[in-house]
Amino acid sequence: MSKVSRRQFVSTAAAAVTAFPHVWIRPAWAQAKEVRVLAWTHFVPAYDKWFDAFAEQWSTKNNVKVVIDHVPHLQIPAKIAAEIATQSGHDIVQLVGTGTEKWATALLDVQDTADKLAKKYGGWTPLAENYCKVADSKFHAIPDFFIDFPGLYRKDLWTEVGLPNGPDSWDDLHKGGMKLKAKGFPIGIGLAHHDDSRASWRAIMWSHGGSEVAKDGKTITYNSKEVREALKFNKALYKDCMTPEVLSWDDASNNRLLASGRGSWIHNPISAYRTIEGSNKELADKIFVSLSPKGPATRRSFANCRAYGVTKFSKNVDGAKAFLEALVDNYRDAAKASTGYNMPFLKNYAKPPLPIISEDPKLKPLEQDAEYHFTTGYPGPLTPAADEVYQQFVMVDALAQFATDKMDLEQTVKWAEDKIKAIYAKFV
Repeated sequence: MSKVSRRQFVSTAAAAVTAFPHVWIRPAWAQAKEVRVLAWTHFVPAYDKWFDAFAEQWSTKNNVKVVIDHVPHLQIPAKIAAEIATQSGHDIVQLVGTGTEKWATALLDVQDTADKLAKKYGGWTPLAENYCKVADSKFHAIPDFFIDFPGLYRKDLWTEVGLPNGPDSWDDLHKGGMKLKAKGFPIGIGLAHHDDSRASWRAIMWSHGGSEVAKDGKTITYNSKEVREALKFNKALYKDCMTPEVLSWDDASNNRLLASGRGSWIHNPISAYRTIEGSNKELADKIFVSLSPKGPATRRSFANCRAYGVTKFSKNVDGAKAFLEALVDNYRDAAKASTGYNMPFLKNYAKPPLPIISEDPKLKPLEQDAEYHFTTGYPGPLTPAADEVYQQFVMVDALAQFATDKMDLEQTVKWAEDKIKAIYAKFV
């Protein structure tokens, strides 16, 4: 066999690259054969089908097996805590509701991946940064999507009371809701221990200019004129526009009220509308979607956020990051699969047209949702203290006692303020 000079070898190798420009060299992280993901069971089943198919396609392309374990959302925190205790389990864990800072000591800094995505898609929204950044001002989770809380209303009923486009303000909701309850069509906002109640009552408080804590995330602000006005409004809304059933609701109860044909308005993600579409088209045709109502101070609504963290005990960190980057790259397809349920965290994705949302005249108002949705701890960060106030239903319990006349206004404010202060004191 004849000898080949170095110059001939380099020339031959260069020609091979030119002849086959799309030769793909597997990255080093692909040598680890698996990425395990802990994720919630999505409220829109079609999304999980898309997610599983996307993971399978990515697995095939990268020769890395992606295993997704779907579990009910309420089980996620306990599963993450158990894995932290044993320092073993999933490479990627989905953060559901609770903020990133709660789990930050067990999650890797993913600022590099977050920066790459921000550069590609115009930067992250303030909501994304609030949810995924922690005390070191770095991302410890990759934002996936948020769940908005608009108003879902019966257009035929609200037309009868002079508001064909539904209530645009909380005051509109109160005035129109009184008339509709008298006709046998109450509105519904849960006032019990479930997620929707914690979201909706915060939206009302924020829209009145009230909050539990200041922007510094430390100063307790519950004892204020604005919170008192919100409490008084909430009590009037409950007594004048609802029925006592809301005191024992769960997260599906408001959906059932609207689906029964008896409900005139609920504050809920669009999953309620989607469910009715599939079961009762005649009723679905009467249901429209509006922005979450504005208050005397501003328009604010609650966002239930979803993000993915990479665990410190992951056996394939680079593979996990690569999978999450690809998932965010495919946000538009994911949003379509969710039928418009998954709302965007990246600024370019939040610009109209939005998948599904901009294509459906009923949903088009929701193009504005990224502008006024916030999460636990607003106007401050989502700290572990803010999360515990949320988890303990402090504001829901305070309101329930006030609305049912078990406490007067000042007793209610003091009771809740004492609870909030005691929780925040544990984190000083």
